This record gives sequence, structure tokens and C-alpha cells, in this order.
Amino acid sequence: MAYSDFTLDTVQETFHLEVDDAVSIFADVEPMPPSELLTAVLERHVPLAIAIGTEKARSELIVSVVLAELREQLERRISFFSGIDFNVERASDLVGVCDFLVSLSPRQSSLKAPVIVLVEAKREDLIGGLGQCVAEMIAAQRFNAERGNDIPCIYGATTSGVDWLFLKLEARKLHIDLRAYQIERCDKILGILASMVSQTA
Repeated sequence: MAYSDFTLDTVQETFHLEVDDAVSIFADVEPMPPSELLTAVLERHVPLAIAIGTEKARSELIVSVVLAELREQLERRISFFSGIDFNVERASDLVGVCDFLVSLSPRQSSLKAPVIVLVEAKREDLIGGLGQCVAEMIAAQRFNAERGNDIPCIYGATTSGVDWLFLKLEARKLHIDLRAYQIERCDKILGILASMVSQTA
């Protein structure tokens, strides 16, 4: 078994999570205006990614450029990784490849703790991707703790590139924001991601 085999029900049962479905828990977060470059890139990339219609295209053409923008706006104080093995605890099936990881470490050449945000790209089924994302968030908790970075919150997102759902994990309490944010409000998405970094920094 690996991250991709978990559903929301199985990850909740396996790791004894308390799940809180909420709406708009990130609604009060201040937007972060995107750069002119990101605005222009998204205007070009979003229709193309939708037309291609694959997870890979959405990851490469939308999600990665949003996270690269976040890194630049935060003056490269964070690092992010795409499509890397994140094998944390084989006995608990916390193994596999993560679409995107964001770390508070500025070091880009190798992954360092603390990992704070996991982003899982999906073609369309955001709810169906929650189990995998939550399993990766639990792995990040354990990865951080093993390295002396026992930070209180891990954040996650499942996204089609166009729509984004955000999550927060505190110990064993999982908060799922059932409000989807659209890429047309990229400023809001960037603001939420930036707030995740600031709240754990």
C-alpha cells in the first residue's frame, strides 16, 4: 500500500483522526497579489492545461507555477519539490511519491524538515484525492517530528489546478475546508498558501 491507496475513510480509521468538515475556514485570509508574470503565464497556461486534460499537464502548467510564484514572493525562504519519493514509514504505508511538498527550509537541493504543505494534483476529483493528501500530511508530521521539528500544523491541498481545496491537520484533528477556490482568484490561493507558511514559521 502507498499514499495513493488511501481513501479519506481508510486514512481516518488507520490513523484515528477526528475529521471536521467546515466551510470557508480560510475565508478571512488576506489575498496576495500575483506578479504580472504569473498573471500572464496563467492566462496562457490554464486554457491549455484544461484542453490537454491530464493531471500531469495541470501539475506542470498551473500548480508548479503557482508554487514557484509563492517561493519568489516569500523571497525564497521556502523550498518546494515536485514528484519526489517521500518514504517515511513503510510499516504504516506512508510511502510513495508526492506531487508537491513545501518546506520551511530555503534549501532547494535536498528536502529538509519541516515539511509544512502537501499539494496533490488531481484531474477533477478533489474529494477523491483527500485520502492520499491526508496520508502525506500524516507522513509530514512524522518526518518533522523525527527531525526535531514538531510543528503544530501541517497543511494540504488537493487541486485540479483550476479548483483548490485546503486542509489543516493539528495532531489528530483534521479540518477540511469544503469551499473550493478557483484559479481566477489566484490572489486568494496565494494568500492562503502564504498564510500556511507564516503560521508555521
